Order: sequence, then structure tokens, then C-alpha cells
Amino acid sequence: MIKGGWRDPRKRRDRLYIISEILCIAKDGALKTQIMYKANLSFAQLNEYLSFLLEMKLLESIVVNEKTIYKTTPKGLEYLQSYKEINDLLKEGGEKGNPIPSLRTPNAFTRCLRNFP
Repeated sequence: MIKGGWRDPRKRRDRLYIISEILCIAKDGALKTQIMYKANLSFAQLNEYLSFLLEMKLLESIVVNEKTIYKTTPKGLEYLQSYKEINDLLKEGGEKGNPIPSLRTPNAFTRCLRNFP
């Protein structure tokens, strides 16, 4: 195994993780730039994810004072809840000696996930 195991900071984030991160950031509404910086995505990557999330109805765009605000939809909140449950399940498995590792979650993202029951 690579030194540092599954918590290696060089580990790439998977698509589901990035989606959940964007949905967490946009939970109360966020501008495109805020999402881009907080999720650490390039402009091109962000546009791809936003298009996908809007198409899947996990995110909605609202124009307020000529600014587009992205907000997580109820369906997006369901996704976050499911993601948290899977994350918790994997953490439990890893703690009981199961070879399934816990997912790497940054502090702000962890706080967002903790808000779910």
C-alpha cells in the first residue's frame, strides 16, 4: 500500500465525491465562483459538473439581481443523505477490521455531511 494509505493527499477525488462536495457548497445557495474555489475545480471542470447537476435536477439555478445562484434541490439533498449513509457505512466497516477504507473528507465537507440525521 502507498505510504499514508487511503488518506494520502495525492489521492484523486472521484466523481461522486466531487458531486457531493458541490451539493454541500450550494446547500444554501452559492455563486459559480464560490463553488469553483471551495470545491477546488477549474472553470472547465465546474461547467461540466454544473451542467450535469442541473440536467439531473440535483441543482437549480436562480437569477437574483442579475447574478446566477446555484442551490441544491430536494433531490440533491437526498443524494447528500445517501452519500453520507454510504460514507458512514464504509467508516464502520473500516473500523471493525474490514478492508474497506473510510472516505477522505475535508473539514468543511465533513461539517456539511454531519448536518444530516
